[in-house]
Amino acid sequence: MQALLAALHTEGIWLLVAGVFLAGLVRGFSGFGTAMVYLPIAGQVLSPFEALTTLITMDLIGPLLNIPKAMRTGAMGDVRRLLLGTLIGLPVGVWMLSLVAPEVFRYGVSLIALLLLAILLAGLRYRGILTKRLIFGTGALSGLLAGSVGLPGPPVILLYMASPHRAAVIRATIMVYLIAADVLMLGMLALNGYLVGTAVVLGLILAIPYTIGNLSGAAIFHPKAERVYRAVAYIIIAVSALNGLPLFD
Repeated sequence: MQALLAALHTEGIWLLVAGVFLAGLVRGFSGFGTAMVYLPIAGQVLSPFEALTTLITMDLIGPLLNIPKAMRTGAMGDVRRLLLGTLIGLPVGVWMLSLVAPEVFRYGVSLIALLLLAILLAGLRYRGILTKRLIFGTGALSGLLAGSVGLPGPPVILLYMASPHRAAVIRATIMVYLIAADVLMLGMLALNGYLVGTAVVLGLILAIPYTIGNLSGAAIFHPKAERVYRAVAYIIIAVSALNGLPLFD
């Protein structure tokens, strides 16, 4: 009960609620973007490990209703290779995060989100074959970013945006990978003593607006309008990342 009251009295909780709804909406219709939308906002209110804990907690709950279908559609062999790589990079990333100040974390989250956005807008794509080694290496880089700035998605997104898979398969593969990466991140934070109890409760609360946003985004998704959804996702990510820079406090 004490943790619940503390979570409900978190300063800036309504900013977090708005942030998670937007993050859920983007995740629902694009299959990615939760951390890139939410973390720049959460970093203004919470400490780095609190922000990561709330993200992981709600991210494990919000997309669950979409996961069974995604597992049937996605490239599950690729997901397994990505996760093996993530297990290598994740502990290094968590160690790096433990050494930096909150402001550095905020800059890292926002700048990496903006960098990814710039790469996507520039149309840069990997043009080669998706080999097993490349997929494993991408997972390791994602694990490093997951532990250090809470962003496991960017390397995977960039790789699969250029894959020969259909849009629905790409979306499903990324979605399944991200929720599995969350499980690994949760375990890593717990093992290193960085899992914050109040933040877990806060994450459960935030899972409500996040789930609503996620289901709303999935409901309006239509493959024929993929470009429109992607453009909307890019705009939301850009605004959130710029707003999260300490420079503008």
